[in-house]
Amino acid sequence: MEDTEMIHLWKSYDKKLEENLSFNRQNAADITHMKVQSALASMKPLKIFTILIGIIWVIWVDSILISTFHIANPFFLVSAGIQVLLTKLAIGIYLYQLLLIQQVDINAPVLDTQEKLSKLKSSTLWCARLLFLQLPVWTTFYWNQSMLDNSNGWLYALQIMVTVSFTYLAIWLFVNIRYKNSHKKWFHFIFNGKEWNPVIKAMELLHQVQEYRQ
Repeated sequence: MEDTEMIHLWKSYDKKLEENLSFNRQNAADITHMKVQSALASMKPLKIFTILIGIIWVIWVDSILISTFHIANPFFLVSAGIQVLLTKLAIGIYLYQLLLIQQVDINAPVLDTQEKLSKLKSSTLWCARLLFLQLPVWTTFYWNQSMLDNSNGWLYALQIMVTVSFTYLAIWLFVNIRYKNSHKKWFHFIFNGKEWNPVIKAMELLHQVQEYRQ
């Protein structure tokens, strides 16, 4: 009888222990999921601020392009047109990212959240790639016919060298800004702050959620 009671008590203890472990794992998963939301929410203020500044910049540049279209030199029009177009694309990506952040639900399946984080990470890389394509036009918007007619050979060589260097850098960054290069120093130099770190932190936390629920 005593042996039977001991076995019963042991099984009862085992069951309670398993229930407690399961409860603790669920609590840990829920808390970690809340941290994911918090990490992503920390990105919103900077993105909203950047969007507002971007919209003001786009309106200002567009107004200049429209008002000076018939008198401005072609170098300025083309350079400013490319710059403002890329800025508009970046604003569109930022708005898309805000929507993704808003859609992250603490009660959603882990795979659904992972998909949104993956899109957020990918769009962040694409935004940077597009914005770096602006580099060459910052070296050409001030060109004009008078400068071309009156510059000497040294100034020509210097201007060409600067423009070619910026063009090479823009193309190199566009090609190489990929997640597979995230371990490199230059990548950390570019992506270090509220635009990138919360996404990576959220992905790491979400991996912990998966481990809790296994």
